[in-house]
Amino acid sequence: MRTTPLIYILFLFSVAAFTLLMFTKIIPYLSFESEIGFLTTKTNAVLSKKSFTTAFYVHILSSAWVMTIGIFQFVPLFLKKYSNGHRLLGKIYVFSILILAAPSGLVLGYYANGGLPAKVGFSLQCVVWWLITWVAWREIVKQHWQKHVEWMMRSYAVTLAAMSLRIGSFGMVYFFYTKPIETYLTVTWASWVINLMIVEILIYNDLAKKILQKAR
Repeated sequence: MRTTPLIYILFLFSVAAFTLLMFTKIIPYLSFESEIGFLTTKTNAVLSKKSFTTAFYVHILSSAWVMTIGIFQFVPLFLKKYSNGHRLLGKIYVFSILILAAPSGLVLGYYANGGLPAKVGFSLQCVVWWLITWVAWREIVKQHWQKHVEWMMRSYAVTLAAMSLRIGSFGMVYFFYTKPIETYLTVTWASWVINLMIVEILIYNDLAKKILQKAR
């Protein structure tokens, strides 16, 4: 097996493992108690707002299944053997982001801790996520196959910001001993901007084209 396919497979397995971990983290929140994890960082005034609580639960659930679906959408063997399944999951992925995950994330961005830099960072991420996913949908409607794959890669790069944020936070604290606020504000932006930069390099090196060729 060549190095590139091996790296690609390891990446997909890493994403799958992280997604499974995310599901285990979500389960405690389904008790709808406020003294759990992320919710403990919010004031009672924020927790009392229906807009925040609704957006929070919609976001964590929809983002989890969006991340799961995305894993399969870039596996050439799945695309080739289960084209109908790919189309169905693709529709679920796109409309979950456009209707649920991105809009709810935008609401959460408004309530983000860390002041204006964090609010703008999270909000802009959701706007970019929505727009990129919408473009990916428009490209497949026009039957622009390669453009569709490229924009879906960009969309999934933003989807994986949840993973990058946690890995980045750990790395900054462990290797650079950054303070909590420094870490938080840095990963707020870096978690999705760096992902998009990486995916642009992959697109430039014809990864989208290669996925499409193997799927045919």
